[in-house]
Amino acid sequence: MKLIRLVPDNTKFRFMAYRRITFSGSLTLLVASIMLFFMLGLNQGIDFQGGTLFQLQNKAGPADLARIRQSLGTLGLGDVQVQNFGEPDQVLIRIERQPGGDAGQEEAEKKVRDVFGDTVVYERVEVVGPRVSGELARAGTISVVASLLAVLVYIWFRFEWQFAAGAVAALIHDVLLTIGMFSLVRLEFNLSSIAAILTIVGYSLNDTVVVYDRIRENLRKYKKMPIGQIIDDSVNQTLSRTTLTSVTTLIALIALYVFGGEIIRSFTFAMIFGVVVGTYSSIFIAAPILIFLNLRPGADADEPAEAAQTA
Repeated sequence: MKLIRLVPDNTKFRFMAYRRITFSGSLTLLVASIMLFFMLGLNQGIDFQGGTLFQLQNKAGPADLARIRQSLGTLGLGDVQVQNFGEPDQVLIRIERQPGGDAGQEEAEKKVRDVFGDTVVYERVEVVGPRVSGELARAGTISVVASLLAVLVYIWFRFEWQFAAGAVAALIHDVLLTIGMFSLVRLEFNLSSIAAILTIVGYSLNDTVVVYDRIRENLRKYKKMPIGQIIDDSVNQTLSRTTLTSVTTLIALIALYVFGGEIIRSFTFAMIFGVVVGTYSSIFIAAPILIFLNLRPGADADEPAEAAQTA
């Protein structure tokens, strides 16, 4: 086990000494994420916008994107997006939702097929109508909100209310930063992105509960130790496990990002970002917020600890 230990035993990092700095930095990033969301919005995929998506493979070799855009631009289909998708001969085409319901979407698909004829292989064709896309957007939003409420109830029953508030604050932090990342880098936001956010919530919660369990044990064991030192000791005691879990998860995700192909690339990138942010929030958001919520009344969080006294 020593060969794969990433953090030495008995570390004494004073995480809580930097809580005001990390809180200020996180608050700045949260405000920036919210501003990016309202200013730039999300690069919504076909799942939420509605319309038609074509994934093609050009039989003659590398695709000429400029020529494809010019050919599709004469069809009068409105906003048409053309981009490479994986290999040079693979193309992804998105066409905005057409008027006329299902008949309008079918007519648009026929026009595109007439342009390409038999020069391409149709690897994927998806048509999503406005009603379906609206329902998917609502369902995705409800699923994220419901997961946060379920976490609040679970932690509230398992721990004190301060732990529940801290866990939910950390999860909201992770979700908002992930949405801000989607807005900033213009990754396509689709149903797999919702799945990534829900997975990030679960991963972050798992890390947070591990830290909280150790904090609760030490609170019972050391009645007179300052709350700041209890949290520092608890985070240090779980640091090796947290680091090893995060690193091994990142190794798997990076391999998926590099070799998994374009279809899951946005999902894996969001997961990589979420694992890093989730690990950070478990240590620097969920844990120190217990101090601000006065978990141990009358205790000075920054007071040096005296000799530990067991229960």
